[in-house]
Amino acid sequence: MAEMKQNLTCRQALAGAFQALSEEAVKAGWSEGDVALALAELAEEQVIEVTAKVIMEGSIHPQLAAASRHSS
Repeated sequence: MAEMKQNLTCRQALAGAFQALSEEAVKAGWSEGDVALALAELAEEQVIEVTAKVIMEGSIHPQLAAASRHSS
């Protein structure tokens, strides 16, 4: 339960910057669809990178493991 609350708090902290980034990309001329897809792909790459790092260190966070299984 504590992990879920921590994840929610993190999401809330990032939401404003994420929205601003999306809006700036649209203002720069990219379509909302292209922006959403690019951000999703970047997020997936980040999850893969972090997961690989954690695996190399010998332990994996359960949420990251679940995220990697769902993105495959």
